[in-house]
Amino acid sequence: MGLLGAGLAAPFIRPSFAQAAWPEVTSIPDILKGSGEVRVATYGGTMQETQQKAYFEPFEKLSGIKVRPFPGADPTKVKAMVDTKNVEWDLAQLSRGSIMNLQKTGDYFEKIDYSLVDDGVGKEYRFEYGLEMLVWAQVLAYRTDLFKGAVPQGWADFWDTKKFPGDRAMYGTTSGGWPEMEFALMAAGVPPDKIYPIDVDKALASYSKIKKDVVKWWDTGAAPTQLLSDREVAMTTVWNGRMAALQAAGVPAAVSWSQGLLKRDAWGIPKGAKNTANALKFVAYSTMAIPQARIALGIPYGSVNNDSNKYIPSERQTVLPSAPDIKKQLVNYDYDWWIANREVVIPKFNKWLLS
Repeated sequence: MGLLGAGLAAPFIRPSFAQAAWPEVTSIPDILKGSGEVRVATYGGTMQETQQKAYFEPFEKLSGIKVRPFPGADPTKVKAMVDTKNVEWDLAQLSRGSIMNLQKTGDYFEKIDYSLVDDGVGKEYRFEYGLEMLVWAQVLAYRTDLFKGAVPQGWADFWDTKKFPGDRAMYGTTSGGWPEMEFALMAAGVPPDKIYPIDVDKALASYSKIKKDVVKWWDTGAAPTQLLSDREVAMTTVWNGRMAALQAAGVPAAVSWSQGLLKRDAWGIPKGAKNTANALKFVAYSTMAIPQARIALGIPYGSVNNDSNKYIPSERQTVLPSAPDIKKQLVNYDYDWWIANREVVIPKFNKWLLS
């Protein structure tokens, strides 16, 4: 895997396993033990490598249940499996949005048994047909060698090409993504807690003020960091985890967390999965405090368990979107609003983009 990696649903970078010893789970409740296997679909690559060390291997040892990982998690594959009654996965790493969107069209996922889930998992991460299990952020990134020491703080600065001159890049819709209308509204002065429901016309009017400066509407996680590295843009929106590799390579670039979007990946159990009971046990184990901390130590993504922070060194907290000092600067992404409105909003955005 190259420095900037391949585009993934969430932006993963190669972790460093050669660090201080990770915290260990020494025992689990009997209710999470069992036999047989659980087939887990992941995003593959570096993320799966981290998951293997963080919670696949420990869960096997503690529970007696074999974990069989499969790269290539994809909601369209889940739909095809359930439709044909040939369900090859027991669990898939998706997003709340993709799970809810599929569930709108039929019965594609099993309900989560929350009696098994640790009390430390925040209420905001729980929903009927899935459990969020990884926190990441869509944020502002900039080259630090272009603004004479000035530091952009939020989207009004991103839009201000006089104070912060240079080209921009933003997330587009060509790969099925949803536009960053929240950023456009905050640039126009809408307070972070008043973004939803999104005023689409106001967002597009705000977008129009920066459109000529956006040289790339990116659609893979590798693109924005490559643009920064090549000095093709001064600022871009980015998935936070991508920046660690860029900074490790010595590129003069940084993240501004202020007004970023807090996003999440989620576990979903395909309807009719052969090993549903084992999948539920693994979902519960993987969202316990220590397994969540182990993920955060391997990859710069955050935990959904509020008790994980006690196992994560303060130095590591400075790059995690779930760390209290960072999380309070972020806006909780409203997947519910986008699921309800995307079929109207995205064509409207695309029409604006072409106008």
